[in-house]
Amino acid sequence: MPAQVDAPILAALGLDADSAKLVPHGGSGFASTFKLVATKDGEDVAYFVKTGTGADADVMFRGEHASLNAISDAVPNFCPRSHAHGALDSSPGTFFLATDFLDLGSSAPGGSGLSLAAKLAKLHTTPAPVPVGFERPVFGFPAATCCGATAQDNAWSESWADFYADRRLRAVLRAGVRSNGPDAELARAVDKVAAAVVPRLLGDGHLRGVVPVVVHGDLWSGNHGRGRIAGRGGAEEVVYDPSSVYGHSEYELGIMHMFGGFGGAFWREYEQLVPRAEPKDEFDDRVALYELYHHLNHFALFGGGYRGGAMSIMKKLISKYV
Repeated sequence: MPAQVDAPILAALGLDADSAKLVPHGGSGFASTFKLVATKDGEDVAYFVKTGTGADADVMFRGEHASLNAISDAVPNFCPRSHAHGALDSSPGTFFLATDFLDLGSSAPGGSGLSLAAKLAKLHTTPAPVPVGFERPVFGFPAATCCGATAQDNAWSESWADFYADRRLRAVLRAGVRSNGPDAELARAVDKVAAAVVPRLLGDGHLRGVVPVVVHGDLWSGNHGRGRIAGRGGAEEVVYDPSSVYGHSEYELGIMHMFGGFGGAFWREYEQLVPRAEPKDEFDDRVALYELYHHLNHFALFGGGYRGGAMSIMKKLISKYV
């Protein structure tokens, strides 16, 4: 049976309770997911709704709301727009996110025809907006985000090296300790990478030409597909479930290399559109350094063999740069 739609969702979307229905749709490891169907201004409309309980869900949905709209602002029709997030009236401590409905697998004609590489290149070459209190774009994001279930502090920083060392590597090590207990060997390696390898590879004045741009932040192949957004236009190359930050574009490539799924044609086109940062001969090591974060995060979330992957990357980087 379709579920009744909570009043805050109706109000946020401007829908009438008599026509709006929630139907379970898809799946998520961290939330309940639904398709919301309704009639608005005489037309059939559809939205995607997530719900979850507790403060963690509130943080997750705030971050996803900001991430989707930052991506959409930079590259229209690259992801669903988010319309609202907030608390439900009917279930205290439960929160929601309401976005455009994404019809994955659609083959509707009339899309832009832009490739994934072209859209990602546009995302990675669009300068970030200037945050309040600053005179130029800086690194960070206006909301905390979640990579999986790991909350990420995105407080603004004028140094990308400092941001990555402190708000990614050292922070995710703390998350791993909370999940798996103390690990002296892992902690020593992370500290050495954060203190010595990060400034060596990403330091201000060494890594040249880097400006803050919006990155998806969790772009493995499972967060990419083809689909029609909000029932308008045709099928497009799309991304979803972002964990964005205004950062170095190559940060995106770490998880893309970790899990693969993007073919040679994609990489050839992308690298023609987004040249490697200087020093180019350190590109592979930078990507490994960015991949390290995701091994550490997966270890924090799932334990197991991801520790070994993280240690392998760190040992290679430490032997080369420390």
